[in-house]
Amino acid sequence: MITIRNERAEDYKTTDQVVKSAFADMEFSDQKEHELVARIRKDSGAFIPELSLVAIHQEKEIVGHILLSKIKINQENQSAESLALAPVSVLPEYQSKGIGRMLILEALQKAKELGYPSVVVLGHPDYYPKLGFQKASLWGIKAPFEVPDEVFMAIELREHALENVSGVVEYSRAFLE
Repeated sequence: MITIRNERAEDYKTTDQVVKSAFADMEFSDQKEHELVARIRKDSGAFIPELSLVAIHQEKEIVGHILLSKIKINQENQSAESLALAPVSVLPEYQSKGIGRMLILEALQKAKELGYPSVVVLGHPDYYPKLGFQKASLWGIKAPFEVPDEVFMAIELREHALENVSGVVEYSRAFLE
């Protein structure tokens, strides 16, 4: 049985190991996602404790983690608040069992309840559209770096949230270090 709950400070060490293990054999990874998670947690401007969630197996073992953090979408003198989904991690032996999906859907629901308008993700073009994500370019939203159009996606957490939003995503400093 899998349950989802908020990550707690005493989980950090275990969560970091889960993140590290989840990306250990990933082809497009620099294997430093766990360091990104640690940097985001320290960035008070970007970190939202309520949107750092863990998946618990049998009410004891942490087998997955997801983090949504604050970003901005900037165009000229306008700026819109949004969230970045990065990263979502599941231990290799628990992958392909729907745990990542559970984490993503729970995180999106919590973000919606907290009043956030949208979420941006750099992710697999076959996976995220099944969860409602669409190419960010549909709204004129661009990544701050070169990336194939189909892997940079966004989702509205409330209807028309991105209707008048376009521009370049500005990630928190934690992503740039």
